[in-house]
Order: sequence, then C-alpha cells, then structure tokens
Amino acid sequence: MVDSVYRTRSLGVGASGLPDQYADGKAARVWQLYIGSVSSRTDTYRTWICQSLRDKGCHHVLDVACGTGIDSIMLLEEGFQVTSSDASDKMLKYALKERWSRRKEDAFDKWVIEEGNWLTLKEDLEEVAPAEGFDAVLCLGNSFAHLPDFDGDLHNIRRALKNFAGMVKPGGVLMVDHRNYDYIIEHGKVPQANSLYYKGKRVKDIKTSVLWVDGTCKMITLDYTIDISEHPDDDAPIKKLRIEGEVDEPQYSKFRLSYHPHRLETFKKLLVEAFDGNCKHTVYGDFKPVDQVKDPGYYIHMVQKL
Repeated sequence: MVDSVYRTRSLGVGASGLPDQYADGKAARVWQLYIGSVSSRTDTYRTWICQSLRDKGCHHVLDVACGTGIDSIMLLEEGFQVTSSDASDKMLKYALKERWSRRKEDAFDKWVIEEGNWLTLKEDLEEVAPAEGFDAVLCLGNSFAHLPDFDGDLHNIRRALKNFAGMVKPGGVLMVDHRNYDYIIEHGKVPQANSLYYKGKRVKDIKTSVLWVDGTCKMITLDYTIDISEHPDDDAPIKKLRIEGEVDEPQYSKFRLSYHPHRLETFKKLLVEAFDGNCKHTVYGDFKPVDQVKDPGYYIHMVQKL
C-alpha cells in the first residue's frame, strides 16, 4: 500500500515550536553513526575551523548547534573554552555523556552545556553568557537550515540570526554554514563529492526531494540510508549507540530530515542585516575561497562584528 502522505520528517519527530527533528531518539542515534565517532571530523575541517578562530584571536566559543557534541569536543581538545547549546535534548544527552566520561580533564570539567532555542537564545543562555559576548559563535554542520520559514516572510530566520549576532562580542566572529542549496534546487540532488565534514563512511544513499510552492522552492528533504551493521573497527561508543535498547536491528536504517533551502545571495544579505551592516562578511566553499571551487558541497560564512 502506498503512503499518500508526504512526510517532512521521520515518524515520532516533534512538530511544534522550534522543530526538533531528532526528537524520537532514533535519528539522533543513527546520526551519530553517520558522522562517525566524536573525533571524526576530517583533518581539513578541524584545521580550517581552529586556525580561522585562532587567526581572529578567539578563545571562548559558543556552539549553538552542539548536537551530539562533535564540534564542541573538537574545540575543547584544541584548547578552546566552549559553551554549547542545542534545542534537541535527545542529541545533547550524548554530549552530556561525553562530558561526564571525560570530567577528569580540566577542559571538559569546565564545559558548559545548556538546552537553548535559537529564537530565545539570549534568555536561554543569560546565566552562562559573558556580558561582553563570546569571541565566536558557531552554527555548523548545515544545522541552521533545520529552522523552517514558519510564516513565509523569513521573520524567524532573521530573528535567529539577530540572536546569533547579539551573542558575538565586538571584533568576534559568527561562523554559519549551509549546503549548496542553489545546486540542489537546480539539479535536484546534492553535489557528488567526498564529505569534507565527516569521516563516517556509513552513508549508502541520500535521496533528495525538492518541494515547490507557487514557483518557489520552499523545502529540501533528504532521505538518508545508513549502514548500521556491526563493523569490527567500531569504537565502543558507536557500537553502544547502535545496539542500545534493541536486540535485532536490520543492516540499514532510514530517516528523513527537512531543510530550508538557503540561497547563497539571499543568505549573505540576511547575515549582513543581522549585524546592522557593521560587519565584515566572507564566504568560503568547502573551506576554500568561494571563487576557487566549482559546485561546493557547503558554503561557510564568516562574519566579523566591527
């Protein structure tokens, strides 16, 4: 029997407020398999992010899309002071577990983790945010595209970006990225290239759906097929994620996530607007100057508050 209802997210995912597309817990566990272990950022990613922050004199970093903690852990290991937040408690529990397991390390003992909604970020983090702001605010891993345009006027997207900008101290930077949605809209699929973000090699397929309304692209949906079979080289945390609470799992797991399709030029304008024009904005494609990369998988925006 064909399911005639097009679902924008996997069953069990919350639909109110700021949507937590990992709310059923399953997607959170499988996502950890997708990205690999907590130390599985590629060398290109780690080197570029950390060096860029150091070049700007950044030390205290706010990770507003902490998720399972992959970026925050990377930054802690590189010597940064980190405050982390995420709207998904299902994702944050893995970051909290990692903090607990490494609590004897000074950086992890001082790691601040709070649940935070991008639309109420100042209120959610008022007890932990420094009065002058953070040296850097990060929203990476295509996370910002999870926030939908609720009313069709970009109001909530503007509000979230404004909140990000408000957490950055003068001279500090905001780093935010998104997939190359211009390419996806034009070609109906993601650019074919090796991921510069994750070392994880469990992705067997990504099916792309593009939703058009009155001639405008309103949503991109990606259906992920992830290999969850047992591998001899699995590290213990990943193996535990796969088998936790379940006896017999299939070899593959599928889940769906939906994204707002940020077009590059529009998003650039929204970022400058969030800083009231008092900023220096630079765009990179797959961690290189954007004019040096044809069809990048991701765009990375660095905005320095003046």
